[in-house]
Amino acid sequence: MPYAVDDQYSKKVAYFSMEFAVHQPLKIYSGGLGFLAGSHLRSAYELRQNMINIGILWKYGYYDQARNQDQTLQVTWMEKQYSFLEDTGIKFQVTIHDHPVWVKVFYLNPETFKSAPLFLMSTDLPENDYVSQTITHRLYDANVATKVAQFILLGVGGAQLVDELGFKPDLYHLNEAHAISSAFWLYKKYNHNLEEVRKRMVFTTHTPEEAGNEKHDIYLCHKMSYFCGLSVEEVRKLTGLEDDAFNHSLVALRFAHLANGVSQLHGNVSRAMWSKYKDICPIISITNAQNWRYWADKELYRKMEEGNDYWWDDRKKYMKKRSFEIVADQTGKVFDQNVFTIVWARRFAGYKRASFLTRDMDRFNQLVNDTKYPVQIIWAGKPYPMDYPAINEFNHLVHLSKNYKNVAVVIGYEMSLSKRLKQAADCWLNNPRVPREASGTSGMTAAMNGAVNFSTDDGWIPEFINHGNNGFVVPKADYANMHVEQQDDYDFEKLYHILQHEILPVYYDKYDTWRQIAKNGMRDVRYQFDAGRMAHEYYELLYK
Repeated sequence: MPYAVDDQYSKKVAYFSMEFAVHQPLKIYSGGLGFLAGSHLRSAYELRQNMINIGILWKYGYYDQARNQDQTLQVTWMEKQYSFLEDTGIKFQVTIHDHPVWVKVFYLNPETFKSAPLFLMSTDLPENDYVSQTITHRLYDANVATKVAQFILLGVGGAQLVDELGFKPDLYHLNEAHAISSAFWLYKKYNHNLEEVRKRMVFTTHTPEEAGNEKHDIYLCHKMSYFCGLSVEEVRKLTGLEDDAFNHSLVALRFAHLANGVSQLHGNVSRAMWSKYKDICPIISITNAQNWRYWADKELYRKMEEGNDYWWDDRKKYMKKRSFEIVADQTGKVFDQNVFTIVWARRFAGYKRASFLTRDMDRFNQLVNDTKYPVQIIWAGKPYPMDYPAINEFNHLVHLSKNYKNVAVVIGYEMSLSKRLKQAADCWLNNPRVPREASGTSGMTAAMNGAVNFSTDDGWIPEFINHGNNGFVVPKADYANMHVEQQDDYDFEKLYHILQHEILPVYYDKYDTWRQIAKNGMRDVRYQFDAGRMAHEYYELLYK
């Protein structure tokens, strides 16, 4: 290891993830999975943990969010170059589709961005044919065969890389099931002894519903060399799969000796969801967190600790003003730092209900045109480039925003803009359909920047929000016995009621109370939801 390891974290771990959001310049992430992995790396570095990280160097990243002529979303792909990555000189071959593919390995030195060692694989080499080169072009490529090849590269290629490095890990930790092909490489390595694989494998699941767990045709996987030489029949026997769909998460839960969900609620949901399958490993809960040192506004914390309310207010207003310059630059709208600002910003996915506030336009107009309690609203986020309903929702909001001076949609939601929008927010709005958000982490970093969380009661929120004390929460209904439409109606009514009768009056009529709620959120999030706590718990609970 490039640094002296702390004794309590001496167990050797190789951590595999499709995406890592370590810092803005390294654009190899799409959303929450990457933000989680990036914070984990930073805290592992701070705690001096004995962990190396395996990922992929995406030539075009996830995608670059641009605009068409009418301001609607344009998906663009630009080649990325990283002078700060080091060429390890390591090159090896991985078999994909019965064909040797060359892999080159780059290294993110821990000192560059203060993160645990990260090795990134690329197939974008002149030695490879064009199809092989495209394996590492786009994160989550829409082509199914390319995506399976990406999973093979991360899993089988990653396990080979660990051998090339001579690291000899005690544990292989899969962050989501994308790298489960590594298990077949290890199965071959340990002379077809599954117990040898199982004792070395742990798994973090992030998906609270079966539909979200990826499945691919088992014959396609076999044809692509996913199983390291095993026949389909051998794979069925080994994995217990009966149909033709290779369910990556299910196999991960059968090949690992221990797994975790990413919040207390998600652990419960996962245990219930997978209970109908046999031979599943135990699933514990380790709630996600974000790296305080990277995300928090230290100045705002300093003012809080000094107890100087005037300076705290001044700092928060300055943070808003600075962020509003981005809004003005992109949209031509000049926002006011003295006006209550609601931000909805995260990955655009249907269940997250981006345009929820606009579900009833009469209510929405009443909200945005209120002169007693004025508001400003900002939306941002990246839909998956092939998710047309999500792109339509984004574009709908763009067109809608053209009718208001105080409503804006901004593009380029990556780490830097994410931090700025959290600084812009008085209220960080999060309204997924319960229980579909495994954790959600954006609200944690929002609280670290003096924004007050307002959320439906999902993911990490039940462990954090004490309503009216450090945030605001839509009380749970009997969601399990509601249709989607009923759930949306209920949440919408509650959301508007709390916003108009609790949140806005406190902000405008009792600002001292509002400030205290924001400070309580800042304090609580720092102690419970800093990734140092999470990285420590992974060693204590998952790696033990």
